[in-house]
Amino acid sequence: MQHISHKDLENYDRFYRGNLINSVTGFKSANLLASRSIDDTDNVAIFSSVTHLGSNPAMFSFVQRPLGHGVGHTYQNLKTTGKITLNHVNMNLVDRAHQSSAKYAEQVSEFDELDIELLRRDNFVAPFVKEASIQVAADYVNEYPIKENNCILVICKITDIFITPDILHLDGWLDIGKAGSIAINGLDGYAVTNTKKRLSYAQVDKELEELSIHHNA
Repeated sequence: MQHISHKDLENYDRFYRGNLINSVTGFKSANLLASRSIDDTDNVAIFSSVTHLGSNPAMFSFVQRPLGHGVGHTYQNLKTTGKITLNHVNMNLVDRAHQSSAKYAEQVSEFDELDIELLRRDNFVAPFVKEASIQVAADYVNEYPIKENNCILVICKITDIFITPDILHLDGWLDIGKAGSIAINGLDGYAVTNTKKRLSYAQVDKELEELSIHHNA
């Protein structure tokens, strides 16, 4: 196997190092986080750092990169309004979703600029992405500064979920492959998902059972 040492990493070109390190930890989810500013500008941007934090209360986190360089509109809107939506990216959205990572001006709506269809629901401040098969509304809960790299770990509480019914199983499992949700490899590689196997809850002295991956709801 090829060995890459910490000294090698330090000496690599920053783009090469960024591609390598963003790939080495494996596939990540591809989500469009949407928000609305206090002056009614809708914002949407792709994030690959969304992570499940817990089911009760239902929470997820995302990592906000260091502020101060024309970025952070999603974070600023969330802090101001307390509201955000999480929308799964599919292959029909992928080019426009990828482009949303560009540093657009604060007064520019990526929905309009990139022709991403916006869905507004009554009693929800933040907009949704209409083309997403899985849409989640959430509230700001807390944040933790990561002093090692000046990023911010942002915690959100899930309040509402909107899904296409055919992906929901009787036990609550969502078939995100059937939903068309994609994964990100590194910074710019997009992959489709295909569930091959589900296994029962692991317990000591009990054999695993294979669970059905076919829709049963």
